[in-house]
Amino acid sequence: MKKLLNEKYIVVTGTAKGMGKQMVETFAENGACVYACARTETDEHKKYCKEIADKFGVEIHPVFFELTDESAVKNAIKEIRGYKTPINGLVNNAGISFTALYQMTRKEDLEKVNDTDFIAPYLFTQYIVKLMQRNGGGSIVNIASSAAKDCNPGLSAYATSKAALAAMTKCISHELAASGIRSNAICPGVTQTNMISDMHDYILDIQKKASFLNKIATPEDIANVAMFLLSDYSSYITGELISVDGGVTQYQKRQELE
Repeated sequence: MKKLLNEKYIVVTGTAKGMGKQMVETFAENGACVYACARTETDEHKKYCKEIADKFGVEIHPVFFELTDESAVKNAIKEIRGYKTPINGLVNNAGISFTALYQMTRKEDLEKVNDTDFIAPYLFTQYIVKLMQRNGGGSIVNIASSAAKDCNPGLSAYATSKAALAAMTKCISHELAASGIRSNAICPGVTQTNMISDMHDYILDIQKKASFLNKIATPEDIANVAMFLLSDYSSYITGELISVDGGVTQYQKRQELE
Protein backbone atom coordinates (compact mmCIF):
# COMPACT_ATOMS: atom_id res chain seq x y z
CA MET A 1 0.00 0.00 0.00
CA LYS A 2 1.38 3.39 -1.01
CA LYS A 3 2.21 5.71 1.88
CA LEU A 4 0.44 9.04 1.42
CA LEU A 5 3.29 11.20 2.70
CA ASN A 6 6.28 9.19 1.59
CA GLU A 7 9.52 11.24 1.72
CA LYS A 8 7.70 14.47 2.58
CA TYR A 9 9.03 16.78 5.28
CA ILE A 10 6.27 18.27 7.41
CA VAL A 11 6.43 20.97 10.09
CA VAL A 12 3.80 20.57 12.81
CA THR A 13 3.28 22.93 15.77
CA GLY A 14 1.78 21.96 19.11
CA THR A 15 3.00 18.36 19.06
CA ALA A 16 3.45 17.80 22.80
CA LYS A 17 -0.08 16.49 23.21
CA GLY A 18 -3.50 16.03 21.67
CA MET A 19 -4.01 16.36 17.94
CA GLY A 20 -0.45 17.50 17.28
CA LYS A 21 1.05 14.49 19.02
CA GLN A 22 -1.21 12.18 17.04
CA MET A 23 -0.24 13.92 13.80
CA VAL A 24 3.41 13.09 14.40
CA GLU A 25 2.57 9.39 14.57
CA THR A 26 0.03 9.41 11.73
CA PHE A 27 2.31 11.29 9.37
CA ALA A 28 5.33 9.15 10.26
CA GLU A 29 3.34 5.95 9.72
CA ASN A 30 2.60 7.25 6.24
CA GLY A 31 6.22 7.95 5.38
CA ALA A 32 6.70 11.57 6.41
CA CYS A 33 9.65 13.05 8.25
CA VAL A 34 8.36 15.51 10.84
CA TYR A 35 9.64 18.63 12.54
CA ALA A 36 7.73 18.20 15.80
CA CYS A 37 7.45 21.68 17.29
CA ALA A 38 6.56 22.16 20.94
CA ARG A 39 6.76 24.99 23.43
CA THR A 40 8.67 23.29 26.26
CA GLU A 41 11.67 21.00 25.94
CA THR A 42 11.01 17.77 27.84
CA ASP A 43 12.63 14.36 27.94
CA GLU A 44 9.19 12.85 27.46
CA HIS A 45 8.65 14.58 24.13
CA LYS A 46 12.15 13.82 22.89
CA LYS A 47 11.67 10.16 23.84
CA TYR A 48 8.32 10.06 22.03
CA CYS A 49 9.85 11.51 18.86
CA LYS A 50 12.68 8.96 18.92
CA GLU A 51 10.26 6.08 19.48
CA ILE A 52 8.10 7.14 16.54
CA ALA A 53 11.16 7.67 14.32
CA ASP A 54 12.52 4.21 15.16
CA LYS A 55 9.12 2.55 14.76
CA PHE A 56 8.48 3.85 11.25
CA GLY A 57 12.02 4.40 9.98
CA VAL A 58 11.71 8.14 9.41
CA GLU A 59 13.27 11.32 10.78
CA ILE A 60 11.46 13.07 13.63
CA HIS A 61 13.16 16.27 14.77
CA PRO A 62 11.80 17.87 17.96
CA VAL A 63 12.04 21.67 17.81
CA PHE A 64 11.33 23.64 20.97
CA PHE A 65 10.29 27.31 21.01
CA GLU A 66 7.59 29.72 22.12
CA LEU A 67 5.45 30.46 19.08
CA THR A 68 4.52 33.97 20.26
CA ASP A 69 8.19 34.98 20.76
CA GLU A 70 9.51 36.39 17.48
CA SER A 71 13.18 35.86 18.30
CA ALA A 72 12.49 32.28 19.38
CA VAL A 73 10.63 31.66 16.12
CA LYS A 74 13.58 32.98 14.09
CA ASN A 75 15.93 30.64 15.96
CA ALA A 76 13.58 27.73 15.32
CA ILE A 77 13.52 28.51 11.62
CA LYS A 78 17.32 28.55 11.59
CA GLU A 79 17.32 25.16 13.30
CA ILE A 80 14.87 23.70 10.76
CA ARG A 81 16.78 25.23 7.87
CA GLY A 82 19.99 23.74 9.28
CA TYR A 83 18.81 20.21 8.50
CA LYS A 84 18.98 21.15 4.80
CA THR A 85 15.83 19.27 3.82
CA PRO A 86 12.93 20.42 1.67
CA ILE A 87 9.79 21.56 3.48
CA ASN A 88 6.69 20.10 1.85
CA GLY A 89 4.02 20.83 4.42
CA LEU A 90 3.03 22.84 7.47
CA VAL A 91 0.31 22.19 10.02
CA ASN A 92 -0.48 25.16 12.27
CA ASN A 93 -1.96 23.14 15.10
CA ALA A 94 -0.76 24.93 18.26
CA GLY A 95 -3.44 26.96 19.98
CA ILE A 96 -5.25 27.71 23.21
CA SER A 97 -8.91 27.68 24.11
CA PHE A 98 -10.75 30.42 25.97
CA THR A 99 -14.31 30.57 27.20
CA ALA A 100 -16.02 33.62 28.71
CA LEU A 101 -19.10 35.69 28.09
CA TYR A 102 -18.52 38.67 25.82
CA GLN A 103 -19.06 41.24 28.61
CA MET A 104 -16.63 39.35 30.87
CA THR A 105 -13.78 39.14 28.35
CA ARG A 106 -10.87 41.39 29.27
CA LYS A 107 -8.49 43.03 26.82
CA GLU A 108 -5.60 40.87 28.05
CA ASP A 109 -7.67 37.71 27.47
CA LEU A 110 -8.51 38.81 23.94
CA GLU A 111 -4.88 39.65 23.18
CA LYS A 112 -3.58 36.33 24.56
CA VAL A 113 -5.91 34.12 22.54
CA ASN A 114 -5.47 36.24 19.41
CA ASP A 115 -1.67 36.24 19.72
CA THR A 116 -1.55 32.46 20.06
CA ASP A 117 -4.32 31.32 17.74
CA PHE A 118 -3.95 33.83 14.91
CA ILE A 119 -0.98 36.20 14.95
CA ALA A 120 1.63 33.54 15.83
CA PRO A 121 0.62 31.09 13.07
CA TYR A 122 0.21 33.99 10.63
CA LEU A 123 3.82 35.10 11.15
CA PHE A 124 5.26 31.59 11.47
CA THR A 125 3.70 30.64 8.16
CA GLN A 126 5.49 33.51 6.45
CA TYR A 127 8.84 31.97 7.37
CA ILE A 128 7.82 28.44 6.36
CA VAL A 129 6.44 29.68 3.02
CA LYS A 130 9.90 30.96 2.10
CA LEU A 131 11.29 27.46 2.66
CA MET A 132 8.45 25.92 0.64
CA GLN A 133 9.06 28.29 -2.25
CA ARG A 134 12.66 27.07 -2.47
CA ASN A 135 11.25 23.58 -3.00
CA GLY A 136 8.68 24.64 -5.62
CA GLY A 137 5.54 24.35 -3.52
CA GLY A 138 3.85 22.69 -0.59
CA SER A 139 0.68 22.42 1.47
CA ILE A 140 -0.42 24.48 4.47
CA VAL A 141 -3.05 23.11 6.84
CA ASN A 142 -4.42 25.43 9.50
CA ILE A 143 -6.33 23.96 12.42
CA ALA A 144 -9.20 26.38 12.89
CA SER A 145 -12.37 25.35 14.71
CA SER A 146 -16.06 24.74 14.20
CA ALA A 147 -16.44 27.65 16.65
CA ALA A 148 -15.38 29.97 13.81
CA LYS A 149 -18.52 28.91 11.94
CA ASP A 150 -20.97 28.22 14.78
CA CYS A 151 -20.17 31.31 16.88
CA ASN A 152 -21.77 29.92 20.02
CA PRO A 153 -22.20 31.97 23.23
CA GLY A 154 -19.14 32.23 25.45
CA LEU A 155 -16.71 31.80 22.57
CA SER A 156 -16.51 35.32 21.12
CA ALA A 157 -12.73 35.71 21.68
CA TYR A 158 -11.81 32.16 20.68
CA ALA A 159 -14.18 32.02 17.71
CA THR A 160 -12.94 35.39 16.45
CA SER A 161 -9.29 34.28 16.51
CA LYS A 162 -10.12 31.04 14.68
CA ALA A 163 -12.31 32.90 12.17
CA ALA A 164 -9.32 35.15 11.45
CA LEU A 165 -7.17 32.06 10.87
CA ALA A 166 -9.83 30.71 8.50
CA ALA A 167 -9.91 34.01 6.59
CA MET A 168 -6.12 34.00 6.34
CA THR A 169 -6.32 30.47 4.92
CA LYS A 170 -8.51 31.57 2.04
CA CYS A 171 -6.59 34.79 1.36
CA ILE A 172 -3.19 33.16 1.11
CA SER A 173 -4.56 30.35 -1.03
CA HIS A 174 -4.97 33.00 -3.74
CA GLU A 175 -1.62 34.68 -3.17
CA LEU A 176 0.51 31.55 -2.88
CA ALA A 177 -1.04 29.51 -5.69
CA ALA A 178 1.49 30.87 -8.17
CA SER A 179 4.24 29.38 -5.98
CA GLY A 180 2.59 25.96 -6.03
CA ILE A 181 1.51 26.28 -2.40
CA ARG A 182 -1.95 25.19 -1.31
CA SER A 183 -3.70 26.42 1.83
CA ASN A 184 -6.64 24.77 3.57
CA ALA A 185 -8.12 24.75 7.05
CA ILE A 186 -9.70 22.05 9.15
CA CYS A 187 -12.52 23.11 11.46
CA PRO A 188 -12.76 20.38 14.11
CA GLY A 189 -15.73 20.04 16.40
CA VAL A 190 -15.28 18.93 20.00
CA THR A 191 -12.34 16.53 20.05
CA GLN A 192 -10.99 14.23 22.76
CA THR A 193 -7.98 16.29 23.85
CA ASN A 194 -6.88 18.11 27.01
CA MET A 195 -8.80 21.15 25.79
CA ILE A 196 -12.09 19.54 26.79
CA SER A 197 -10.89 18.29 30.18
CA ASP A 198 -12.72 21.11 31.98
CA MET A 199 -15.98 20.64 30.10
CA HIS A 200 -18.91 19.35 32.12
CA ASP A 201 -20.15 15.91 31.13
CA TYR A 202 -23.57 17.27 30.23
CA ILE A 203 -22.03 19.68 27.70
CA LEU A 204 -20.06 16.85 26.11
CA ASP A 205 -23.23 14.80 26.01
CA ILE A 206 -25.03 17.64 24.19
CA GLN A 207 -22.20 17.84 21.65
CA LYS A 208 -22.27 14.09 21.17
CA LYS A 209 -26.02 14.04 20.58
CA ALA A 210 -25.76 16.99 18.19
CA SER A 211 -23.43 14.96 15.98
CA PHE A 212 -25.03 12.90 13.21
CA LEU A 213 -22.50 10.21 14.14
CA ASN A 214 -23.38 10.40 17.86
CA LYS A 215 -19.78 10.62 19.06
CA ILE A 216 -16.95 13.00 19.90
CA ALA A 217 -14.04 13.21 17.45
CA THR A 218 -10.72 11.55 18.22
CA PRO A 219 -7.31 13.10 17.46
CA GLU A 220 -6.94 10.41 14.77
CA ASP A 221 -10.02 11.76 12.97
CA ILE A 222 -8.37 15.17 12.63
CA ALA A 223 -4.89 13.83 11.85
CA ASN A 224 -6.23 11.69 9.00
CA VAL A 225 -7.85 14.69 7.30
CA ALA A 226 -4.68 16.74 7.75
CA MET A 227 -2.70 13.87 6.21
CA PHE A 228 -4.97 13.87 3.16
CA LEU A 229 -4.62 17.64 2.71
CA LEU A 230 -0.83 17.36 2.90
CA SER A 231 -0.73 14.54 0.37
CA ASP A 232 -0.67 14.67 -3.41
CA TYR A 233 -4.17 13.16 -3.42
CA SER A 234 -5.53 16.61 -2.52
CA SER A 235 -3.49 18.43 -5.17
CA TYR A 236 -6.56 20.23 -6.57
CA ILE A 237 -7.93 21.38 -3.21
CA THR A 238 -7.06 24.82 -1.90
CA GLY A 239 -8.79 27.67 -0.09
CA GLU A 240 -11.22 25.30 1.64
CA LEU A 241 -12.53 25.26 5.22
CA ILE A 242 -13.31 21.64 5.95
CA SER A 243 -15.59 20.84 8.88
CA VAL A 244 -14.64 17.69 10.76
CA ASP A 245 -17.36 17.73 13.37
CA GLY A 246 -19.53 14.69 12.74
CA GLY A 247 -22.27 16.84 11.29
CA VAL A 248 -22.73 19.21 14.24
CA THR A 249 -22.66 22.30 12.02
CA GLN A 250 -25.30 20.86 9.73
CA TYR A 251 -27.38 19.84 12.76
CA GLN A 252 -27.34 23.38 14.11
CA LYS A 253 -28.32 24.83 10.73
CA ARG A 254 -31.23 22.41 10.57
CA GLN A 255 -32.34 23.41 14.08
CA GLU A 256 -32.29 27.08 13.07
CA LEU A 257 -34.50 26.36 10.06
CA GLU A 258 -36.96 24.46 12.23
